[in-house]
Amino acid sequence: MTPGPGRRLIPAYLVTGGRSVPAGPALDRLAVLVRTDEHVPPDTGAEQRRLCELLEPGALTVVECAAHLGLPVSATVFLATDLVAAGHLHARPPIPRAGEIDRSLVERLLVGLRTLH
Repeated sequence: MTPGPGRRLIPAYLVTGGRSVPAGPALDRLAVLVRTDEHVPPDTGAEQRRLCELLEPGALTVVECAAHLGLPVSATVFLATDLVAAGHLHARPPIPRAGEIDRSLVERLLVGLRTLH
């Protein structure tokens, strides 16, 4: 049986080694991943190596990595958690949402801008 377009040859559960729980604390799906200078050993799995190569030019969130790799987010969390534990990646928590803006401050700003005109 040959896979159709967009279908993976390797099922996602094989990428995680059949585990149902990550080795370390699970990363948030919006955590930002950054590659370290740590050398990736030759015995590193192909999917983990692909993830490291994807992050060499910069930083991406876990969900962005999953989309680029064509993996489910849950499987990418496993890969990233293992690579963070091994020192090949740094993970930063997601940026929190901004608080609500004080409406009176915005109104005073608009009044001030109008007086300048």
